Amino acid sequence: MPKPAGADSPPTPAVGLGALLADQALDLRLVAGPEQAEVHGVHASEMADPSPYLLGGELLLTAGAGLTEPGAGPADATDAGDATHAADAADAYVRRLVGSGVAALGFGVAPLHAEVPPELVRASARHGLPLLEVPPQTRFTAVARAVWRLMAEARTRELRRVTEAQQALAAAAARPDPVPAVLARLAASLGGHVRLWPDGRAAGSPPPPEAGAVPAALDALLARVGRAEGPATATDQADGWHLAAYALGRHAALGTATPARTPGDHTVASVAAVLLALLTADRPAGAEAAALARLLLGGSPAEALAGPGPWYAVHARGGADPQGLAAALGTVLLDPAGPAVRLLTDREPSAQPGWRLGVSAPAAPDTLATADTQARRALERAEAARTPLVRHTGAGLGALVDPAEARAHAEALLAPLPPAHRETLRVWLAHHGSWDRTAAALGVHRNTVRQRIARAGALLRSDLDDPDTRMELWFALTRDTGV
Repeated sequence: MPKPAGADSPPTPAVGLGALLADQALDLRLVAGPEQAEVHGVHASEMADPSPYLLGGELLLTAGAGLTEPGAGPADATDAGDATHAADAADAYVRRLVGSGVAALGFGVAPLHAEVPPELVRASARHGLPLLEVPPQTRFTAVARAVWRLMAEARTRELRRVTEAQQALAAAAARPDPVPAVLARLAASLGGHVRLWPDGRAAGSPPPPEAGAVPAALDALLARVGRAEGPATATDQADGWHLAAYALGRHAALGTATPARTPGDHTVASVAAVLLALLTADRPAGAEAAALARLLLGGSPAEALAGPGPWYAVHARGGADPQGLAAALGTVLLDPAGPAVRLLTDREPSAQPGWRLGVSAPAAPDTLATADTQARRALERAEAARTPLVRHTGAGLGALVDPAEARAHAEALLAPLPPAHRETLRVWLAHHGSWDRTAAALGVHRNTVRQRIARAGALLRSDLDDPDTRMELWFALTRDTGV
């Protein structure tokens, strides 16, 4: 069954096992299994069965401490009783690891084992699990650090590739015949085949004849995404090719087919989908490309938007990948400079992992300045309430009070409270006066919460059980910049 695009992509690029074997400082040696494997993390365990604690894709490191117990795993024939039992135990151990999705097993020789147990070598070869010998001078922490370093380097390369691809796609969108230019640029960036549905325009190398199921599978995916009530994105696989489809508005979609897939491909394709949605809108030929170019060069956002909207202004803080956020929100209209990341999107935003979002009310192009202010204030409320997303609402007490006056009132009202007491009071009110939930949220003992709340009431000379008092304090705390 097709799944959302990007769902099968790891959060960071994998590290090839060959890169670890090539690191001379580690001096690792492949003793069984294939050299081709992708490592997404490192886990060390001496348990006889660590599979319940594994997510898949790990390089599992062990010194064999948990494998010397009778019946627990591979061991010398003398310890296990006989060679047959040792071989069976090794086979069961490796089968559990393969079943949990372990990428490779690293066995540290010395001090417990003078060599990698031969039963483990044979079992790993039989089940196709890469088995590495970790020499005595190589610490497990050194292996872990090498993996994290290689992952960081791969992530940097991927971000650079995505940034360059986005710039190239934007440049292609500003050409006289932008749609074919964007398709060609996307195909080159992905190293595969791309196609518009339903008009059939395509670019890049088509799948070879031996991948006969790919065209039909891609057509089915495009038809599913392109229909009026279809999903925004979807992925599938056919004959080893990775397929993805992206909605371009009503009854149109972009499809991609690639022999391989990297974490940045979804971001690149999402950027292209937004550009193509703009370029194929019902406006004069070339108008969207010129407008987009003006926007990218610092022009008026209202001039570059396709259609009347509605549009949403978004202010965001907290994450480290603004380009990825923009792709997730379905837009390339991004301003990462300043205290907050600012975006414009024609899709109703949803909460995104690692980010706090403030979202404006739906807006027309000529009201974007107001929407930008709404998004900024919504982000302030999201940060004050420690919630992933807050949307602007035109009603309520907050909409009736000038923000500057509200902040001045909050500062005066809360002035007697030290920062720790303000934060405790805010969390306590957010959890409706629950001592236990507040303590859990703050990571302190419930008695500490009680003491701080009692002290806050005394400093404020207020009855914190009074609903009116709580309402006024909550209003002040959500507008106080000192929390």
